[in-house]
Amino acid sequence: RDLLPALEGASKANKPLLIVAEDIEGEALATLVINSMRGIVKVAAVKAPGFGDRRKAMLQDLAIVTGGQVISEEVGLTLEKVKLEDLGTAKRVVVDKESTTIIGGSGTEAEISARVDQIRAQMEATSSDYDKEKLQERIAKLAGGVAVIKVGAATEVEMKEKKDRVDDALHATRAAVEEGIVPGGGVALIRALENLGELKGDNVDQQTGISIALRAMEDPLRFIVSNAGDEPSVVLQNVRQGKGNYGYNASNGEYGDMVEMGILDPTKVTRSALQNAASVAGLMITTECMIADIPSDDKSSGSGGGGDMGGMGGMM
Repeated sequence: RDLLPALEGASKANKPLLIVAEDIEGEALATLVINSMRGIVKVAAVKAPGFGDRRKAMLQDLAIVTGGQVISEEVGLTLEKVKLEDLGTAKRVVVDKESTTIIGGSGTEAEISARVDQIRAQMEATSSDYDKEKLQERIAKLAGGVAVIKVGAATEVEMKEKKDRVDDALHATRAAVEEGIVPGGGVALIRALENLGELKGDNVDQQTGISIALRAMEDPLRFIVSNAGDEPSVVLQNVRQGKGNYGYNASNGEYGDMVEMGILDPTKVTRSALQNAASVAGLMITTECMIADIPSDDKSSGSGGGGDMGGMGGMM
């Protein structure tokens, strides 16, 4: 019953309704499902983010972005008395399993800027790193904005390929936002090698492992150069003689500042690749038994007669 005024208002205005609440269950949830299935009003319900006071603050952020009000008894508003004017609006809302994205909220820039300034003041006043991180996340959601990328092409195959590129770029951008960026083209790992050159193990086995790991850190650059048709050893030597962001642009064969040339890698991607490679290598080393096909003897198949009939690969 409490939801009826909001549902009726959305139905009369012929607009879909998004409900963000701490929890929705029982009769309220059943009412939403029935109205949605009957086509009376298109409605979606999502759980409010955060907990406690942080949840209240994030709901207020959401209200400011959409130009609405938080419906709560604490501010003197109840569901029974809610009007359509109390609800915020947006051009588009995308709801999936993990997140809700609001595009084109009707909140004013002045109110959003004032809210951002208020949160920044809270960041300066707090000494907790955790609180600062959460406040920074709120600022990013308020001030960062949302963009819609439209992908088009002459054929369906080309469109799918372009869409995959955009998806890769979006994932890389998210990773860059989380942990920053480093010069691409394998340069970051080469610069890391310069600080690890004097790393010593406690015994011969550890030193062997260190040498293998350091050599492996050169491979991204080596493979990029090799795929471009150039000599990896020569390019590696030239890059090592440089400093900072100095690297090799495989697309045109030029050396220079990788950041200025727009060749970047998310720090998270570079770090994760190295960590995952080390993890797999460690698993292979500690594995007591491996199964593989026995290599075929090509020389014997070239002898006279009917030749070898072949057979199933063996195991060892």
